[in-house]
Amino acid sequence: MRKIILALFFCAVVNLQFSAKDVFPDGSPVPEWFRQNEVADIKTLGMTYRITDYGVVNDSTIIQTGEIQSVIDKAFQAGGGVILIPKGIFLSGSLFFKPGTHLYLEEDAVLKGSDDISNFPVLLTRIEGQSIKYFAALVNADHVDGFTITGKGTIDGNGLRYWKSFWLRREVNPKCTNTEELRPRLVYISNSKNVQLSDVRLVNSPFWTTHLYKCENVKLLNLYIYSPKEPVKAPSTDGVDIDVCTNVHIKNCYLSVNDDAVALKGGKGPKADKDPDNGANRNIIIEDCTYGFCHAVLTLGSESIHNRNIVLRRCNINSAKRLLWLKMRPDTPQKYEYVSVEDITGNADSFLYIRPWIQFFDLKGEKEIPFSYSYHVTMRNITLECASFFDVQKSDRYGLSDFTFENLDIRAEKALDIHTDFITGLTLKNVKVNGKEQ
Repeated sequence: MRKIILALFFCAVVNLQFSAKDVFPDGSPVPEWFRQNEVADIKTLGMTYRITDYGVVNDSTIIQTGEIQSVIDKAFQAGGGVILIPKGIFLSGSLFFKPGTHLYLEEDAVLKGSDDISNFPVLLTRIEGQSIKYFAALVNADHVDGFTITGKGTIDGNGLRYWKSFWLRREVNPKCTNTEELRPRLVYISNSKNVQLSDVRLVNSPFWTTHLYKCENVKLLNLYIYSPKEPVKAPSTDGVDIDVCTNVHIKNCYLSVNDDAVALKGGKGPKADKDPDNGANRNIIIEDCTYGFCHAVLTLGSESIHNRNIVLRRCNINSAKRLLWLKMRPDTPQKYEYVSVEDITGNADSFLYIRPWIQFFDLKGEKEIPFSYSYHVTMRNITLECASFFDVQKSDRYGLSDFTFENLDIRAEKALDIHTDFITGLTLKNVKVNGKEQ
């Protein structure tokens, strides 16, 4: 009996410790859903529709948008199923997945986007924190609960022509915005629950790579997300854009893109918090990932109004420009709260980067500039080589409070003084910069 009691006590202690660690930054428990990370089995998703069995040919020179879409529509009309892309290269414009349909790419299968923008229809969609008419993505799924993209194949955005065109336009008009150069995203999923993207390669997107809007319970597992920084920079090819979503889990992914690896969106403008199309991101966990070049490992903004319970942990980074970037946009009311960055190793230009972001400042006729906040931000257990450590600028347009730096071992070319007056309630615990205790 004594052994049984001791065993029960030990289990209770272990469970208590586990539960204590498995909480969001605001102290609320992390749901069990975040620990269920099995890759979807296509055998459980319905009948398989191999596209080459339905008139689609393995020919990388022929655009077959209509033929592939007809297979998706056929599966939908039959009650759903898996659209299978076999080995080969298949060229397409925008594809629209319907309820009950899924996408599976076999190893060495490539779904390649057209480099002719006319193959991507203009429709009401979501881009850069606004709902406007713009181009559909290569792969689209709206109101498709349970949507799955999986397999060992590749979705290739074929972005080179778009990138070259963007930079030429910038030479003519240096103030050219991202949407003025006409180009599609790679994957856009909206208004959907219980979504999974796993194992596939998402590469060479003309614009944002993976955009999630108003989704809930989304898992991104074992993905390879890439766009180049040279010889032609792939502009604005964010790896993952999370836009008004709840419960998003990014795990075991590789991300290297010529912009932000993971960016939190949600709306922009002085009245962005009053627009029902906008909203908050809540309960986002990014873990066990590897990063190559990117403008930031984790960015909050630039079109974002509220982010809460954001976790980045157990990641290795190499050649990132910034580890954590809080884009404080003075034309938009923002609240970034309960953010945790922990157990990170590698190198980046900046450890923490907080400055007013004014590239496309626009009060839209309003006279009053909104005030923004960022608080309860914790960065702990980090070993990093960087050019700049405390890259924070004070501003009368935002307030920073309750930041904690704990167990940091930083090697910095420019240590930059930690201005405690820039952040109200800044706590330092075992922080070493170039070997010196702070």
